[in-house]
Amino acid sequence: MDRTRPLNLLLAGALALGGLAALSPAAQAADSELARNGGFEAGLDGWSCTGGSGTVVPSPVHGGTKALQATPAGSDNAKCSQTITVKPQSTYALSGWVRGSYVYLGVTGTGTTDVSTWTQSAPDWQKLSTTFTTGANTTSVTVYTHGWYGTPAYQADDLSLFGPGGAPVEIPATPTGLAAGSPTSTSVPLTWPAVAGATSYKVYRGGTAVGTATGTSYTATGLTPNTAYSFQISAVNSAGESARSTAVSATTTSGGGGGGGGELPARALVGYLHASFANGSGYTRMADVPDSWDVINLAFGEPTSVTSGDIRFKLCPVAECPNVESEADFKAAIKAKQAAGKKVLISIGGQNGQVQLATTAARDTFVSSVSKIIDDYGLDGLDIDFEGHSLSLQTGDTDFRSPTSPVIVNLIQAVKTLKAKYGAKFVLTMAPETFFVQLGYQYYGSGPWGGQDPRAGAYLPVIHALRDDLTLLHVQDYNSGSIMGLDNQYHSMGGADFHIAMTDMLLTGFPVAGNTERFFPGLRPDQVAIGLPASTQAGNGHTSPTEVDKALDCLTKKQNCGTYQTHGTWSSLRGLMTWSINWDRFNQWEFSRNFDAYNWS
Repeated sequence: MDRTRPLNLLLAGALALGGLAALSPAAQAADSELARNGGFEAGLDGWSCTGGSGTVVPSPVHGGTKALQATPAGSDNAKCSQTITVKPQSTYALSGWVRGSYVYLGVTGTGTTDVSTWTQSAPDWQKLSTTFTTGANTTSVTVYTHGWYGTPAYQADDLSLFGPGGAPVEIPATPTGLAAGSPTSTSVPLTWPAVAGATSYKVYRGGTAVGTATGTSYTATGLTPNTAYSFQISAVNSAGESARSTAVSATTTSGGGGGGGGELPARALVGYLHASFANGSGYTRMADVPDSWDVINLAFGEPTSVTSGDIRFKLCPVAECPNVESEADFKAAIKAKQAAGKKVLISIGGQNGQVQLATTAARDTFVSSVSKIIDDYGLDGLDIDFEGHSLSLQTGDTDFRSPTSPVIVNLIQAVKTLKAKYGAKFVLTMAPETFFVQLGYQYYGSGPWGGQDPRAGAYLPVIHALRDDLTLLHVQDYNSGSIMGLDNQYHSMGGADFHIAMTDMLLTGFPVAGNTERFFPGLRPDQVAIGLPASTQAGNGHTSPTEVDKALDCLTKKQNCGTYQTHGTWSSLRGLMTWSINWDRFNQWEFSRNFDAYNWS
């Protein structure tokens, strides 16, 4: 949240094109053709292309009537691959014809040295070829072709793998022994014995696939309290998917609706109050905040230094805010709001208050200093508004489900400690920017090749680890670049379409960086509010009341949806958040009046 001007984040991380070595000479004659549908005459049968990047075209072709065409986009290099059964300790020849710039042909999983070959420029069809030898225990390899970031579409045709064929891979047996552990109010842990030959497991809830696990455990999250659920799993490998296991049932506990969310009204309006500074919108006293606002976030608690973890909060100085109330009147107004059923939280961070909990000492100081603010002002909880360089992922920290970066791990531990200290009524909200959440659909951290912005998607492990404690997530749908939605189209801020696509991602869930084995599960609708600027002065991406209503119509009723199709009808969406109450007052309360007038039924 910017107290002075919007902060625009750049979405593209630069990937350096490293040195590429020449590869081995041509292979000797092989036993048989092993690649399936290498000429793409049967479409993409047998092939898998990242991010929906591949298609089959009638022209240009090298042989036959069809060829592959794949288009790199963002961090996706348009990789198309096929897993093929091979024999251990055998030699194979890989070849194919390609057109385009920076087109690659290669193989992984050889058990020896994975190889690839490439062409910098092929304005017409050019043959690529290489050889490799499998390791002593290798029974399958993955052959692939891909382009390069920022380049146009490439074409590939007549891809071939020659060599001795291996024993066919069989579909794994049906899993047995599925068991449900102790549920929480919003999650159920599942475990099962390993199945021979399985490379992953698909998890079903109520007959619908909800996730994938590479190990023998999975935690179903985002569930409704006091509700019975039925789960099954299947075993998967390159040959296909087994039958589903016998179902196991579990009932979530009654809990507190997720971090005190049950105490909020069914439709909540959240706003930030400039309590420690004026901004161009002017100072608004706590007692003057209208009853429309259900959650009031005090902006901001800020650290004494970026890495100290020592958070301080003070009312706006008189020199900046001549009409500021006394400390006693401010605290009395907070109590009056709470008596009227409102929640008042301390918001930590903002654009100027970057917080990096890089050490356990900073973590512990964060807990003690935030506790002091909550206790001194009698607050209901905490809003995390970490921006800028507060959160980033270290190189090699690639799985949001098990983060290793200290600033991430320490923040999670700190918030869990605060939640444990204050109990079920503790209200926890978060206000990340799209860069740190929805961008994770395409990018996560520095990426598999290095060079991406390590902050991309960095809020995802925090949200995931705290989802059972989270009252509300209200991503800032403003001051944002264009973001790719689940329809694989880019959406830009300022209209209903952006809010529909961004919110649907949070509720449906998505594979992180396109990896279907690392699926970020959707949140409950009552845990989500849409974040918008209250006026054109408050931030880039202001959305008119008409467009706000269209977004709510689509998300909660599947009406007025435009081109984007949601993956559900999210009738229990919690509400709206805005930056800020002060800017709404400056704009004659247009935002809150529109919220109050909206027909949710």
